[in-house]
Amino acid sequence: MTDMQAVADRVEIEALRAEITDAVMMRDYDRVASLFTPGGAMRWPHIGKEFTGRAEIRAGVEWGQGLWEFFVQNTHAGVIRLDGDTAAGRAYVQEFGRMKDGSSHLNYAVYHDRYQRTPDGWRFGERVYEVRYQDATALPGSAPRV
Repeated sequence: MTDMQAVADRVEIEALRAEITDAVMMRDYDRVASLFTPGGAMRWPHIGKEFTGRAEIRAGVEWGQGLWEFFVQNTHAGVIRLDGDTAAGRAYVQEFGRMKDGSSHLNYAVYHDRYQRTPDGWRFGERVYEVRYQDATALPGSAPRV
């Protein structure tokens, strides 16, 4: 692999991580699922949920987003370790919002990722979400009503 290929791979993986954040925020569940390999997995150990395969991932993310009145996720770049057609990495996350049951949620977390080069570009082979800090203090603001 050339140095330029490594640079291109890192840029593509960063774009993949940005794309999934946007897809979740826009509630585009088909796009979320398309960013995983066919046998990919999304794991949320903090709530005992695991979704394997694009159909389960799509349904799981839609279910999870359906719990929120409003939701904001900020994902920050982390490490990427390339190994040919696979890579591993971490992305750092801050989320907040209010659930439909009225409870509030703020957390800081880490995605532990595995990536796979495919004919369609880099895709997630696995995303494991690790919550590092959580705060349930009521959020005083609200989502604007349009």
